Formats: sequence, structure tokens, C-alpha cells
Amino acid sequence: MLLKDKNAVIYGAGGSVGKAVAKAFAAEGAKVFLTGRTPEKLKQTVEEIIVNGGYAELAKVDALNEEEVYMHLSSIIAAHQRVDISFNLIGIDDVQGLPLTNMKIDEFLALVEIAMKTQFITATAAAKMMMVGGSGVILMLSANAGKKPYENVGGFGIACAAIEALSRQLAVELGKHGIRVVCLRSAGSPDAAGVSQVFDEHARLKNQSRQEFESHFAEQTMLKHLPNLNEVANVAVIMASAKAAPITAAVVNVTCGELAD
Repeated sequence: MLLKDKNAVIYGAGGSVGKAVAKAFAAEGAKVFLTGRTPEKLKQTVEEIIVNGGYAELAKVDALNEEEVYMHLSSIIAAHQRVDISFNLIGIDDVQGLPLTNMKIDEFLALVEIAMKTQFITATAAAKMMMVGGSGVILMLSANAGKKPYENVGGFGIACAAIEALSRQLAVELGKHGIRVVCLRSAGSPDAAGVSQVFDEHARLKNQSRQEFESHFAEQTMLKHLPNLNEVANVAVIMASAKAAPITAAVVNVTCGELAD
């Protein structure tokens, strides 16, 4: 098992990507600590992990609240001695379907602010805990729009670019403490609820059916398909494991070749 006996905290575990990552981490032996603002959304995932022989706990945590994040991490340290992996996957309420010129400044700034605030809070809190033990992995998630501009994505691509920049800055500061920081850049998983809604909107703007839009998008990738949730989760497992020990300050390309690095 790649993550045997590792303690992994997942923020936004009630979302599609969060659930997939939690299950993948648990299947590889990690103790997973699922958090979200609505614990009811986490119960089914926790039960499924436990039924399959894994270890999972849930907690109500607002990943935009510094005190709640710190108190939750402190409780894990008290009970389990350390935090090995932190992955923030909360939704950032992105508004798509509009060009920047049709957005209000508050709409644009809110998206970037949420992304930066939550990633900064959870990453720096985890880093402080990890410094004590001299090791740890902080993961982040961005999207292809963080590198390549697309029409009508509002401030989403800019927020993704900021997340990637934050991951690199943290990596250079935390490497001497044995802490790695890695960002996964996805092309979007059609089987994720949020991505599905975004695809529906972009299909409407292009006067295409959802199937036509998704097929055309997939055809543009080198592998001729888009990454599904399990594929993204499996990459996260590898990046969080000792198999990726030399990797930090990296943005891992999980776009199926939609982008080339």
C-alpha cells in the first residue's frame, strides 16, 4: 500500500473529487480525515471506506476559517501524532459563461479571493504541523485554464494560475523542512458534478449538445479522452506517496494531453 499508516486531511471531501480522493487514499492504507461545512454529505463516503476495511473520520470544518482549520489539525495531532498529507479540494464558486468584460469587479475578485484564502489557510496550517515531524505533502488542484486561456471562464483560470503560483512559493520555503508541495492540473472530469455543470453551460454557449461539446473537447487531447475522477485520484495517491519523493514545486499535468508542458 502506497500510503500505509499516513494521516491524510481532505478539505471539501463532500465534493466529487474529494470523495474520489478520500476513497483512493483509504484504499492505499491512509487514515483519511474528511472535512466539509456539511458533514451529512460526508457520511456515505466515510461508511463506504470503513465497510471496505479503511479508516475514516468526518468533521465539520469551514476551510475558509483559520481557527476551525487549526483546531481540527490540532485534534488530529493529539490523537494520531502527526498530519502527513493535506489536500484542499473545496469548491470556489466559480462563475463561468461570461467574458471578463461582462463581470462585475466584485464577482471577479470574490473567486480569486476564495481560492487564495482557503488554500493559504489550509496549506500554511498543515505546514506548521508538518514542520515538527520534518516531513509531509501538501497537494493542490488547478485546471488547464491556469495555463491556457479559454473564452468565457471568468476569473476561474486566473484563480487556478494563482493556486499554482502559491504551490511553487510554498515549495521553495518548505523544502528545507522535508515538506513537498505539488499541484495537480486537470482538464476537468466529466463525471464530477461541478465539471458536468460547467460543460453544460459551455455547450449551451456554443450551441452544441452536451455530448458534442464533450466529444470535441476530448478529441483535442492526445489520449482522446478526458481524465475521470478515479484517474485524478490515482495521480494524487502517487504524488502523496514516497514514490514521488523527489517531486516538489511541480504542476503535474493530468490533462490527458490537452496541454503539453
